[in-house]
Amino acid sequence: MNLVHKIENWGDSHHPWFLDIVRISLGIFLLLKGINFMDNTAYLRGMIEDQSAVQISSGMLMVIVYYVTFAHMVGGILIALGTLTRLASIIQIPIVLGAVFLTGIFQDPINSMVWPSVTALVLLVIFTIIGSGPLSLDKYFAEE
Repeated sequence: MNLVHKIENWGDSHHPWFLDIVRISLGIFLLLKGINFMDNTAYLRGMIEDQSAVQISSGMLMVIVYYVTFAHMVGGILIALGTLTRLASIIQIPIVLGAVFLTGIFQDPINSMVWPSVTALVLLVIFTIIGSGPLSLDKYFAEE
């Protein structure tokens, strides 16, 4: 058995029930963040432009904005429902890691905007390892 299967089996057998509530909350948070970005794409675009070390073309910038928005919305739904949780978490990690650096963890660690991103990043890594848990669509479909 390779390392990925060992981690998957360990995560499936060591999953406390309260982490399902945390997973659902994280999924709803990411979904709401995606909806917020969809309502205000100028904010996300401005944040990326302000922090960008390299010049990004306007078209590529909009691709990034819509990718982040779509990934947050779809990933949030998948994580909240508990289906394809590991895949959705892996897709979210680079985005949230970018948010941690964009909000300035190294520039101003006291900044109140950075801590939700850091918390989401830690939870995404945890759910990448332990999976969806007993209160999920994955578990429901596996029993049938």
